[in-house]
Amino acid sequence: MEKTYSLTAHYDEFQEVKYVSKYNSGTLSNGFNLQIGSKKQRRGLPRWSKREICLLSGFVFAAGLCVILGSMLVLKYLSLERDARCTEDCHKKKAFSRASRFITANIDPTIDPCKDFYTFACGGWLRKHGIPEDKLSYGIIAAIGEQNEEKLQGLLMKPVRRRSERSAERKVKEFFRSCVNLREIDRLGARPMLDVIEDCGGWDPLGSWTQAGWDIDELLYKTHGVYSTAVFFSLTVNLDDKNSSRNVIRIDQDGLTLPERTLYLEQDEDSVKILAAYRTLMEKLVTLLGAENGRQKTEEILHLEKRLANITISEFDDQRRDINTMYNKITLRDLQRIAPNLKWKHLLDRIFHTDFSEHEEIVVLATDYMQKVSELIRTTPSRILHNYMLWRIVAALSEHLSTPFRDAIHEFSKEIEGTEKQVELGKMCLSQANKHFGMALGALFVEEYFSSSSKAKVQQLIEDIKHALDHQLTDLDWMDVETKEAARAKLQYMMVMTGYPEYLLKPEAIDKEYEFEVNEKTYFKNVLNSIRFNVRMSVKKIRQEVDKTAWLLPPQALNAYYLPNKNQMGIVFPAGILQPTLYDPDYPLSLNYGGIGTIIGHELTHGYDDWGGQYDRDGNLRRWWTDVSYGKFLRKTECIVDLYDNFTVYNQRVNGKLTLGENIADMGGLKLAYYAYQKWVREHGPEQPLPGLRYTHEQLLFIAFAQNWCMKRRSQSIYLQLLTDKHAPEHYRVIGSVSQFDEFGRVFHCPRDSLMNPLHKCAVW
Repeated sequence: MEKTYSLTAHYDEFQEVKYVSKYNSGTLSNGFNLQIGSKKQRRGLPRWSKREICLLSGFVFAAGLCVILGSMLVLKYLSLERDARCTEDCHKKKAFSRASRFITANIDPTIDPCKDFYTFACGGWLRKHGIPEDKLSYGIIAAIGEQNEEKLQGLLMKPVRRRSERSAERKVKEFFRSCVNLREIDRLGARPMLDVIEDCGGWDPLGSWTQAGWDIDELLYKTHGVYSTAVFFSLTVNLDDKNSSRNVIRIDQDGLTLPERTLYLEQDEDSVKILAAYRTLMEKLVTLLGAENGRQKTEEILHLEKRLANITISEFDDQRRDINTMYNKITLRDLQRIAPNLKWKHLLDRIFHTDFSEHEEIVVLATDYMQKVSELIRTTPSRILHNYMLWRIVAALSEHLSTPFRDAIHEFSKEIEGTEKQVELGKMCLSQANKHFGMALGALFVEEYFSSSSKAKVQQLIEDIKHALDHQLTDLDWMDVETKEAARAKLQYMMVMTGYPEYLLKPEAIDKEYEFEVNEKTYFKNVLNSIRFNVRMSVKKIRQEVDKTAWLLPPQALNAYYLPNKNQMGIVFPAGILQPTLYDPDYPLSLNYGGIGTIIGHELTHGYDDWGGQYDRDGNLRRWWTDVSYGKFLRKTECIVDLYDNFTVYNQRVNGKLTLGENIADMGGLKLAYYAYQKWVREHGPEQPLPGLRYTHEQLLFIAFAQNWCMKRRSQSIYLQLLTDKHAPEHYRVIGSVSQFDEFGRVFHCPRDSLMNPLHKCAVW
């Protein structure tokens, strides 16, 4: 039987409790006598004193007030919880709407994605955007760079907080102010460069040089060891490729002012035009420094550079693609034998402030070149050698001089690249601040614009893509078991650094990176102080323990990189590239995997391309492949070389060999990001669709990948790009990758043997 409750029963129970008011002086101090169960007492209400009534009323009022306040707090809490859910939902809806508008604005839906996916994904953007007058090219990633630049310039304009003498924050801001102080720079004119020329013993075009007492070894010390300028060869300190636990002196071919040797050989109309513009630049700069009729002198310098070009090997030559062929570790005694016309021990002792043994090991990356350049030095008059070496310093430092020098350099740039307008002074000075005070400026950027939560989210995304690569390596059908084990071991050792190095959170640690003088009124001197300090830091590394965690780029850099000889800490994604629209924590994951995810996959794949694949898990140059697997790898890369060789821009062919490593990385990065996203969907379920778009999230991933590379280039600059850039033109970076991926054809329902879904496909990873 169901139990029932009666209000009457409760009332009857209460009748057993009676209040009896009985005043009994000396017996009941409170005037009350509580009796239970007595029915003999007189019935009736007790009599209350005024004091008791007031107290009881106060108690009732207080209790009521507490109930009211408590209710209000409960309602407020429920309201805040509801608002929080609403805010989160609204925030997500706004982000998805923003993403939808971005995608819609950039695509061209009139283009069939199965015929030209790049134009489909980027046609809207290409139609609406031009190239700014001060730029060679402009694209979606460049727009991210502009946003970063605005943030950085704002940080540099803020008042200095740490004003101590050693403060890196003070130095970077004063350096920037010295750079934008064009009035003071123009007042000094050519004088700062003339002081450098005097320090180097004068210059024949200016009539201030004499051969008496001239010493090429002394001038080599000045160019390499003081002004950090490569003449005849480069001299650096870097990891030993075959023993990455130590640093070593590396010598390589270098010394040309134009970016590629073929530009000196006048093989076609474009190279003739560029060489003519270079002649004009040389004459203008020499004249601005005070030379009269300097054409003969500059022609002699140019003739020497042409001779250097003839013995230099192009970077896309097979000899420069195989690091095993280039690597040659020899002793200082052997170097003296190979290139006898220079005093190598004397030069290195002076630069490194030490007394090297003749058995000191040095890595030479261009042995034949060094033999030939030694002979070139022997057969060239000392006056011309001296003029060339001084010209290399002038060419490197003139951009820091007064307006006439900058105008001359811009005219050269305009002629060969097509830039209509000089870079605005503030932007140029920001670029120099990044170059000379990268980490100091990066610390300000990270503090203001990059959160630790973003860093954690990106690290998780990286782990997902590494997992996808591990799965790919396991399933490869062309790689044998032994090579697979070595490849997966390399991946396990491959650490990724994101955002920024932790020491940037400690101002005193940053100060140690910039222990040189900076003055607001001496911009050119500030640059020289920075160069000399960095030379000192570099030469110290020769005897220091290798720091494989050191960053080459500051955190604000809009870039990422992989260093094969630092495999353990070789992949870096600075905070500057982890910005919208490449990465936005509020965007759907499909866009983040297609955006930054494909770039992460790209850098991971560099560990297994034609260059990075020559280094083992410890970052040492060592064959970890079996001969059979490596032979199959090379045959697969031939397919990619042929694919890109058949792409043309303005009747110029893309160089499949020069761009091979980047093409392998583009293809691999896209696949890894796609497979990592598939895994995420399996574990978390499908994402909500973007409002107003009919594309699936799988399709959006490919669209986001393509929109990374929406870009316009000036026609004048495309010649140099195809000649010197190891990346293919953006159009072919996209269609070369998607057309070789079966999943793309499936996702976009492309017919078999259509342009974006050919029957025969190239694939490595």
